[in-house]
Amino acid sequence: QVQLVESGGASVQPGDSLRLSCAPNGLTLRSIAVAWFRQAPGKERNFVAAVSFSGDNTYYSDSVKGRFTISEPSPRNTVYLQMNNLKPEDSAVYYCAATPTTNRDTAYYTAAKYRYWGQGTQVTISS
Repeated sequence: QVQLVESGGASVQPGDSLRLSCAPNGLTLRSIAVAWFRQAPGKERNFVAAVSFSGDNTYYSDSVKGRFTISEPSPRNTVYLQMNNLKPEDSAVYYCAATPTTNRDTAYYTAAKYRYWGQGTQVTISS
């Protein structure tokens, strides 16, 4: 059984940094794509960042580009999302998603492409 275990969510002040981690336990495939999405109260779930298994391709939403960095999967497929210069509008529940891919360079923007999801970790930015 595949389980995505997220951690790192917290309440911090504007300008602070956080690092989220996603460990896809039970996912022992040769190639996966991993992404982060986020959902604020009353809003739809939005794409944040994605990375291919090779690490050669990364994608970011315009709202986080230049501030967030998604790591390539480690040997155990753990992926990190480094979030710098956090803003109040970054407050949301952050979800990790993963899916098998046939190409090591493939990653996706859309939630429907991802087969496995974590339970989410809360990130709150306020002064």
